[in-house]
Amino acid sequence: MGKIRDSVDARALRFAIGFPLMLAAGFVVCALLVRPDLPEPLAVRWTAAGAADFAPFVTVAGAGASLIVVIGWAVLLQAVPLSRPAMMRRIMMGAGLSMSLFVTTVLAAVLVGQLGLPDARGSHVDASVLALGSGAALGLGIVMGFVFKADERWSVDDDVAVRQALEREQDPDLARDRVSLWVHARSSIFVMLGIATILPAALLTIAVPWLSVLLVAAALVAAAFLVARIRVDRGGLHVFAAGFVRVMEVPAAAIDAATPRDVTAADYGGWGYRTHGNTTAMLVSSGPAVVIDRSDGRRLAVSGGSATAADNIAQTLSRVADRARRNGGTTAV
Repeated sequence: MGKIRDSVDARALRFAIGFPLMLAAGFVVCALLVRPDLPEPLAVRWTAAGAADFAPFVTVAGAGASLIVVIGWAVLLQAVPLSRPAMMRRIMMGAGLSMSLFVTTVLAAVLVGQLGLPDARGSHVDASVLALGSGAALGLGIVMGFVFKADERWSVDDDVAVRQALEREQDPDLARDRVSLWVHARSSIFVMLGIATILPAALLTIAVPWLSVLLVAAALVAAAFLVARIRVDRGGLHVFAAGFVRVMEVPAAAIDAATPRDVTAADYGGWGYRTHGNTTAMLVSSGPAVVIDRSDGRRLAVSGGSATAADNIAQTLSRVADRARRNGGTTAV
């Protein structure tokens, strides 16, 4: 029993069970209040010609209440387990509230559309009730998704955070040996790229749609390679084009020297990822960069964003490379 209690959100469980029951009870009470004004039997399905299927009042009220409870439980209970992500639990709580209210709205529209009629064959679903109730159900569901506070419990992310904190505590220099930054071309370059590709693509949309799509795709790829994420740690240098495509991986022990320089992209083949001879470059613009000499004779150049950032990357790389050589080529990341 204790394990079950620790694996579920008790407050969410109470709401998930109780709300559909209370909503169903409210529907039955309201249906009983208007029963004298309803025909017998009630219409439950309509076609273009009018009402097609009928059922007794007791069946409609009982089946409707059961439907509210079943659908409400089916969705709301998905927000109860603590093992699920908090965002998913928020979404399911909001969706469950909306679905329960929507089903109640449909049932209410069915009843209101038959009020005061001697025969259900001339009835219809009340559009006003359906529209107003559906809008309220959607709005209240969104509000519930935002205000529902999922219980915060220990997770794998917390384990990682604790391990990292212990590593920093045991090794104060660890934080100094980690650098992470984004570099990108000047904004004017992206503007020029858009003018050179997106505007012609818009003109070609009418005549050759596939070519316009191709031009836009080419512009996006070109723009992506003018953005890079650089990470330095005790394992070495890691460079990701567009932030996720790994284009460079240099182990710390393989670094002979790292020097901050002011470079011209044309000297390394241009902007973006380039390989020429024994030189590999990932330059998003001309300017501050870090030039790395490897122990195997190869050379790499990486944009540094600013002179200060490039100097920091170079110093960090030199420091981790020296530590890796002292440790015999093994590093603690």
